Amino acid sequence: MTLDQLRIFIAVADRQHMTEAAKQLNLTQSAASAAIATLEARYNIKLFDRIGRGIVLTRAGHAFLKEARAVVGRAHAAEQVLDDLAGLRTGQLTISASQTVANYWLPPRLQAFQRKYPGIKVHVRITNTELAARDVHDGLADLAVVEGQLDDPVLSTRKSGGDELVIVVAPDHSFVKLKKLTAESLRQTPWIVREQGSGTRTMFASALRKYGLNLSDLTIELELASNEAICTAVRTGHCASALSELVVAESLAAGSLVKARVELTSRSFYILRHKERYLSSAEAEFTTFLQ
Repeated sequence: MTLDQLRIFIAVADRQHMTEAAKQLNLTQSAASAAIATLEARYNIKLFDRIGRGIVLTRAGHAFLKEARAVVGRAHAAEQVLDDLAGLRTGQLTISASQTVANYWLPPRLQAFQRKYPGIKVHVRITNTELAARDVHDGLADLAVVEGQLDDPVLSTRKSGGDELVIVVAPDHSFVKLKKLTAESLRQTPWIVREQGSGTRTMFASALRKYGLNLSDLTIELELASNEAICTAVRTGHCASALSELVVAESLAAGSLVKARVELTSRSFYILRHKERYLSSAEAEFTTFLQ
């Protein structure tokens, strides 16, 4: 059994999809499948059931997953101790970041950090807020940078940057002519929203309470896990959406999307780390760098 096999097993278990797990790890699907098959053959046990085109963990797989996470987490902590001995000249850092942060806010900061510390390899896992926090909780990432604060007693949080949440529509949408949005107008239009676990979705749900509304009061036409896909759907349809102003800035400048006349909310970004895990010099420096 190797650490690489354990990492592949964890990725497949988290996504319940061989191709997506392989893509996340920059492997071919055949390499990921072979790693799982080797584990199963070596111990003569089934870790996954193949149901149709999908895969799900068996009972044995569920039991093994907890131990696999613990082993990978400890191995990563040991690597970081050795990295620190090199005094930031070498090392690696795994950052799990929510979509908005990873695609729009983090890249220039990552580039600046890499220019200052070229020997530290930084890997970024792009997911949503909930899964990014889980990555840190389970030891799959050193740090997470997410939208909104999470209530997890084992994670420490530090504020770093932020953005504004705005409602956007196509130029011919009825919202464009309204001087002020009301609860009734919000109810009457169809919406495209982010998926469960998204920080953007959570913040939109919170902002709706100012209007006496819940997400369940709106007509949700689509739930999508991609900011870019939502922008495309809003531009070509009759729906509205609530997204970060960072996400829609270029579309607003080009006139393909219009910001509705309504104040939603501003939000902060947070750096998450596990309180009980070893804090490497690379983590400490990167946290300071972002702040």
